[in-house]
Amino acid sequence: MSWREWVALAAGLVAIGALFLPWTNLSATQQDVEDALNDLPSGEVARNAFTTGFLAWSGPVLLALAGVVVVVLGQRPKVRISGLPHLWLIGAAVALVLMVLAWLGIGWQFDEDARELLEAGGVGFYGGVGRYLGMVCGVVSVVAAGLDVRALRRR
Repeated sequence: MSWREWVALAAGLVAIGALFLPWTNLSATQQDVEDALNDLPSGEVARNAFTTGFLAWSGPVLLALAGVVVVVLGQRPKVRISGLPHLWLIGAAVALVLMVLAWLGIGWQFDEDARELLEAGGVGFYGGVGRYLGMVCGVVSVVAAGLDVRALRRR
């Protein structure tokens, strides 16, 4: 097994861990609104991926599945030659696209009335540490998969 396959598993496991960190944070520019946000339960102000929506948690889960498949099946040379690195590259790229789409739709986790109310109050939606960590894991996995595809071609 190469170091690239271990990177696949590590990126997937770290991405799964990132699901439990804050993915969306609310912040306000006005002090009275910020004080009101501070009085709310932390689950309402900083949401993890599971309360954010399908696009938020589907990318890291797919990344973890790809990592497990690469480590388990990567030990068989016939499976590796048959295109496992290509499958990994596709899975990691799809996971990364899902996370980017979740980032672009960061405000859509709230219904229309709540979005309008939050925007009128000067409340903004920001990516949390879990979202950044998940994206880094996705990029690392795509790069490692690309290197693995290149290594397979050289054989």
